[in-house]
Amino acid sequence: MKVLVLGSNGQLGFELMRANWAPGTDVVGLPYPEFDVTRPGDVDKAVAAHAPDLLVNATAHTAVDKAESEVDLSFAINRDGPGAMAAACAARGIPFIHVSTDYVFDGTKDGVYREDDPINPLGVYGASKAAGEAAVRAAIPQHIILRTSWVYSAYGNNFVKTMLRFGKEREEMRVVADQHGSPTAAADLAAAIVHIAGTIETTGAAAWGTYHLTGSGVTTWHGFAERIFQRLDERTGKRPRLVAIGTADYPTPARRPANSRLDCSRAKERLGVACPPWQESLDRVIDELFTNPPQA
Repeated sequence: MKVLVLGSNGQLGFELMRANWAPGTDVVGLPYPEFDVTRPGDVDKAVAAHAPDLLVNATAHTAVDKAESEVDLSFAINRDGPGAMAAACAARGIPFIHVSTDYVFDGTKDGVYREDDPINPLGVYGASKAAGEAAVRAAIPQHIILRTSWVYSAYGNNFVKTMLRFGKEREEMRVVADQHGSPTAAADLAAAIVHIAGTIETTGAAAWGTYHLTGSGVTTWHGFAERIFQRLDERTGKRPRLVAIGTADYPTPARRPANSRLDCSRAKERLGVACPPWQESLDRVIDELFTNPPQA
């Protein structure tokens, strides 16, 4: 089986390239800027040149606040790019896996979000990702869309690495405590995609559609930071004072959903994939950062 990963130098792309694929799997990664999803023709050229059995989209404009002032770029990457990938796959009979986000929801639901709940993104990032989902569905039936949340890894820029850096430098950290969600290790997402790819290879199909897939368990950004600082303290003896604040106390250009809890039961039932408890995955990532951090 040949798998083409577009955006292989992002967090998810990096983990996909070093994931535990089945023996004999040929995984080809195209990083930015060698592959630029906003460049006309790059998508079709890449798919035509590599002729994969499966295409995985690991590209995304994920800078939530910058997206508010980079509207055209956000939609070019998060909507037009996936749409072009899906169309290129449909023309050649290639299955397509795409990753989306909890930000397609507005966070006002009292309870966990299911895949068929109405979407209502609060900002440009969420709107562009929702439009990307729609473009994929319109272009190709043989797709898997995985909505996830709060992604981090030992590679790239993310909340975990930011908190570790600040934790070493500052005496006090103020972190939002009224936004709820599930931290998700990029490696766990990659492992799930590997499993789905194996199903496609052995059966020729999968339970196509949209799924939620996040780390198991729910916390807040404050709770997430607390766990990070516990691990930092164990290794360095440094631990900043952690102060819980509300969203209103930390204004940002983009509004965030207060409730990002996603029901992941459908992915387990139909695809056979589930992520470990977020605390376990976080510990593994922090261990890697202190013992053998990956190089860009």
